[in-house]
Amino acid sequence: MDNIFGKQLKELRTEKGYTQRTLAEKLGISPSAVGMYEQGRREPDNEMLSKLCCILETTTDNLLGIEQPKNEEVGCGL
Repeated sequence: MDNIFGKQLKELRTEKGYTQRTLAEKLGISPSAVGMYEQGRREPDNEMLSKLCCILETTTDNLLGIEQPKNEEVGCGL
């Protein structure tokens, strides 16, 4: 299984110039927990996902690797 969340998290973290330790401090968790998120060995709960998005200034869709549909694709197609 592809670890899109972990890859996105690491990319956004490094773009902000954060180490795993600095991000962990901002989140109030251990650096190893951040490492496990990035490795796909652990998943954040909804509250932690919200904190990650706030700190990394991104959306949950972006962090989870969900592509936004183009305007033409929005809707049920009826």
